[in-house]
Amino acid sequence: MDIIELTRELGKMIQADENYIKLHNAEKEADKDEELQNLIKEFNLKRLAINVETQKVEKDGEKIASLNKEMQAVYSDVMTNEHMIAYNEAKQEFDKLSGRILTIIQNCVAGEDPETTDVSESCGGSCSTCGGCG
Repeated sequence: MDIIELTRELGKMIQADENYIKLHNAEKEADKDEELQNLIKEFNLKRLAINVETQKVEKDGEKIASLNKEMQAVYSDVMTNEHMIAYNEAKQEFDKLSGRILTIIQNCVAGEDPETTDVSESCGGSCSTCGGCG
């Protein structure tokens, strides 16, 4: 089996993984949730309204602040929706898995031992570059 065939096999294994399945099921449930989809549309419309308002030569600070407050309220509703919560949790778990897979591959390409290389879970202090502390 050549390297491309092995990569395709890895892809099949990833798609059969519990985390992948959970993520895609959560995504389907979120997509079917009309209330959630309406909230997302409303959020996007508020964001667009803010962008339009901030592009004006004579900006209305009160209107921008009001729109921003409304957008934040809708965002809160989106993020507390049960299907969005389930999606975010599933995505976080799958991202951890896919990050680990990519790190192992990158480390092997860089010459590390394929049998022992893995994600280092030490904290560097910056959550934006985090490999995941769980």
